[in-house]
Amino acid sequence: MRFRIVASLGALAVLSGCILYAPVDLGALGSPGKLQETVVLGRAGAKLALIEVSGVIAEADSRSRIGISERPGLIVETRNALDRAAADEDVVGGLLRINSPGGSVSASDTLHHEIESWKSEHKHPVVAYLNGIATSGGYYVAMASDRVIAHPSSVTGSIGVVMPGLSIEGLMEKYGVVDQTLTSGKFKDAGTLLRDMSSEERVQLSSVINDLFARFVDIVVKGRPELSREEITTLADGRVYSARQALESGLVDELGYLEDAVEELETRAGISESRVVTYHRANQTRENIYSRGPNISVQVTDVNLLPIRRSELAPGFYYLWPGALEP
Repeated sequence: MRFRIVASLGALAVLSGCILYAPVDLGALGSPGKLQETVVLGRAGAKLALIEVSGVIAEADSRSRIGISERPGLIVETRNALDRAAADEDVVGGLLRINSPGGSVSASDTLHHEIESWKSEHKHPVVAYLNGIATSGGYYVAMASDRVIAHPSSVTGSIGVVMPGLSIEGLMEKYGVVDQTLTSGKFKDAGTLLRDMSSEERVQLSSVINDLFARFVDIVVKGRPELSREEITTLADGRVYSARQALESGLVDELGYLEDAVEELETRAGISESRVVTYHRANQTRENIYSRGPNISVQVTDVNLLPIRRSELAPGFYYLWPGALEP
């Protein structure tokens, strides 16, 4: 009887899925198209490249809830955009629009490195614009810029490291499940969810977290030279800051809107007028400077492309504000 109920529910789920996803153009989802350039602001002058850093920073491709690859991952797309801008002699600066709660430690650091290398190699000024949520790894990436401007209602900060984890040892004991994992050393399975973590393991893993935290602080020290290491360490207790609090503490340079960031970048590039350009796939549209993210077709909006959830985080170390994720 129980099997029949489960089978019936499964069939209903499949049927519901068919009804929900029937209008989706799967070919469009799996094929991101070629990278294109669109002018989203201005009509004359040199170009300023608008680089989007949106969503959880990860190395994997972005995927829909139904498991179909929608577009290349954030690092891949950022590198593609930077390469496209580097090949264009009319591009004289980069504008980072950041709306991200952060991501994995390695992905955040890689993205910061890519932007910093582009800026250094091509001698272009870079301005970071914090829009909405720009916390942890998102703020880490902003440290590659020459100036940080925050939207008046944005939040930032969350400087620190998190290693998600839980233990189901008590649940296993309740149902008589025994862990028989074999390891080559006492720390080999540290952090496993199959048992509670020992005090020794906590110390060992905390040492890794402390090293990664020190790396974060180093990046902020370099990006905010007007603040001492002691001041930054005090600010870096993991809390998030409103835009006003971030300005008062020295984590950002000013509050403003996207147009203010463009004007700042024009000044740093030594130009009086500009064309702000963005790079996107052929199956996406960009109508103005506020256009962001995929806009493939009406059919694709039927797909549930939700942000990553806390429960979907892979094991590892993160420069991430968990409070910005769905349960």
